[in-house]
Amino acid sequence: MSENSTAATDLTSQYTAQVASDLERNVKEQERVTAEIAALQEQLTVLQHDHTILVNMQQALGLVLAPVESAAAPEPAAEAATEAAADEAAPGAATVPAPRRRGSAKSGAEKPRRTKKAAARTAPGKQARKSSAAKAERPAAQAARTEGPKLVELVRRHLSEQKEPRSAAEVTAALGTAHPERTIRTTVVRSTLEGLVARNQAQRTKQGSSVFYTASDTDTQAPKGDADPS
Repeated sequence: MSENSTAATDLTSQYTAQVASDLERNVKEQERVTAEIAALQEQLTVLQHDHTILVNMQQALGLVLAPVESAAAPEPAAEAATEAAADEAAPGAATVPAPRRRGSAKSGAEKPRRTKKAAARTAPGKQARKSSAAKAERPAAQAARTEGPKLVELVRRHLSEQKEPRSAAEVTAALGTAHPERTIRTTVVRSTLEGLVARNQAQRTKQGSSVFYTASDTDTQAPKGDADPS
């Protein structure tokens, strides 16, 4: 009986020591796992915080890039409106298609050439209208020049009617008042007066810096070959 009791006691002691050792090891393992869980939880918290910041940054960049992309890529409706405005601005010119966004440099170089060709087509019509208007004005101007006496006759007649010397400006003002339908210039009148002086049909006197003209005492009719300086 004593041997059995001793064996049982030894076995119990071994089991007790084994259980105590296992228990201690289990407690340490729990502590280790708990520490790892705390570290992982801290890492998870940091990652979640970084994730929130990155999401906010992504949204902010998306709001900034959206207007830039919309401005860089015009809508088809805007392009159609631009082409319609260009067609209305030049109804008589040849239709020139709007340049494509991805077109080659060759299409951009051909557009000015087409515009020049369209302008060249419309230019002859404008020139023809201008030439016809000029031709219509020429007979009227020639008729205005041929109607009435010549300027040299008017100047000679005016001098013969004056008792005092007259300057070229005074003669021009008097003739302009008497003949408002004619355009009489002082430079032309002065040239006419000098021509009469050269033919001894007028006399020239100088008072200071001013020049005056009077009819010649031996005033005669000008020969038929005289031309009107105007």
